[in-house]
Amino acid sequence: MSEPLARPPSHLFYQTRQRRPMLDRGEGVYLYDTDGKAYLDGSSGAMVANIGHSNPNVLEAMRRQMEKATFGYRLHFENEPAEKLAARTAQYMPDGLDRVFFVSGGSEAVESCIKLVRQYTIAVGEPQRWKVISRFPSYHGSTLGALSLTGMATMSAPFAPMMREMPKIPAPTCYLDRDDLSDDERGLRYANMLRERILQEGPETVLAFIVEPIGGASTGALVAPDNYLPRIREICDEFGILLIYDEVMTGAGRTGRFLGGDHWPDARPDIVALSKGFAAGYAPLGAMVAARRLVEPVLDAGGFIHGYTYAGNPLACAAGLAVLDEIERQGLVHNAEVMGGKLKEGLESLMQRYPFIGDVRGKGLLLAFELVADRSTMEPLPKGLNAHVELVEEAYQRGLIVYSRRTRGGIAGDHFLVCPPMIVDDGHIAEILSKLDDSIAAFAAKAGLDGGA
Repeated sequence: MSEPLARPPSHLFYQTRQRRPMLDRGEGVYLYDTDGKAYLDGSSGAMVANIGHSNPNVLEAMRRQMEKATFGYRLHFENEPAEKLAARTAQYMPDGLDRVFFVSGGSEAVESCIKLVRQYTIAVGEPQRWKVISRFPSYHGSTLGALSLTGMATMSAPFAPMMREMPKIPAPTCYLDRDDLSDDERGLRYANMLRERILQEGPETVLAFIVEPIGGASTGALVAPDNYLPRIREICDEFGILLIYDEVMTGAGRTGRFLGGDHWPDARPDIVALSKGFAAGYAPLGAMVAARRLVEPVLDAGGFIHGYTYAGNPLACAAGLAVLDEIERQGLVHNAEVMGGKLKEGLESLMQRYPFIGDVRGKGLLLAFELVADRSTMEPLPKGLNAHVELVEEAYQRGLIVYSRRTRGGIAGDHFLVCPPMIVDDGHIAEILSKLDDSIAAFAAKAGLDGGA
C-alpha cells in the first residue's frame, strides 16, 4: 500500500498548531477520514451531534427548504420554518416560556439572555440591576459578554481589561468535599452561597443568576444534590432575581429529559439558552426562550436592542424542525436515559478496575469520569502527566473520540466527557467501553500508574 501524500500547509488556524486527519464523511455514530479509518464519535463532537451524522430525513428537509429559500432577513420577512420551530420549541419548555429568539450558537444564545434581562429591568424601572452571578468553575461562551460569566481563568484572564467580570459563587462540587454533611445539607450549603453573594453585592444591583442545570465542559457533567436547584429558585424569588438556565449542552434530550433542568421541575427557569443538540450539527442554530412577561415590556419600551444577521434563518430552522422530528420519531430522549444508564454502569466498572478514576458522574448521555492521584483525597494527577491530553490521544488512535478539560477551574485536574449521539445501541456502548478500557490501560502504562486488575 502506497504512503499517503503529504498534506500541504493549511491557511486555517484554530486553538493550536495540531493537525488532524481530513474528514471524509459521517454516518450514524461514526466519522470517517479520507484514509477510510472509522472513529466512533464518543463525544458527539462537542456534545452537538445528538441524533448522529447524515440523518437522511434531516438532509431531505434541508434540501426541500434550499429549493425555496436559504435566507430572508428577519426585518424584511417572516418565514414558515422559524415560526413553526418557535411554536414547537415552546411546547418543550416549562409553563410560561413561550417567546423564542433564534441565534446561531451557544455563546450568542447566552449573550441574548443577558441582554434581554438587562433591558427588561430597565423597562420596568429597575436600571440599577446589572450584575449577573454565575459559578466557578463554569463555561457560558466565548463572546465578551458570555465570557464575563464564564468561571475559567485560563480563558478569561487575557481579556479581563476589556470586560467587566461578573460575580461568582462556587459550583456544587460535592464529590470533592470531605466533611460529615449529608447530600441535602451540602446542596443547601452550596445554594445558600448564592444568597450570601447577593447580600454581599447588594440585592438591588443583582439582575440574574445563570447556571448549567448539569455541568458541562468546565465541571464534567456535575450533578448537584436534588435540593440545590429548588433552593436556588427560592433565593431568586426572595430577591426578585431572574434565573437563567444555560441548556446549550444539556438541552434537546441529552440528559434523558428534553431540558437538563426538567430533572428538577420545581426549579423553573425564567429564561433558557439552547444550542448544540438543538440542530444537532446540521446547521448553526440556537435559541433564547423567555417568559412573555419579560419580552413584552421590552418590546413596549421600544424594542429589543439586539440581533444577529442569521437570526431565524429559514434553512437552519428547517434543520432544527427536522431534528426535533427525529428525536420524537426515534424516541431518543428515552434512549438517552436507557443507554446512558448502561454506559454509566460501564464507566463505574472501569472505576472499580482503575484506582486513579476518582469519580463517575452525569445523567443520560452527558457523562464524565475524572482521574485523580488519590481517590481518598481527590488530589489531582500531577499536571506534568498531561492526562487530559494524553488519554484523549490514546482513545483517538484507537478510533474513539472523547472530550476532556481541566477540572479545577481549567488549571488542574482531568475529566473526560463521554457523550455519544443519542442513537447509540448496546453494541455501540460495548465498543466505547472496550476502546476506553484499552486507552486507559495504555495511558496508565505510559504514566506509571496502577493499571488495575
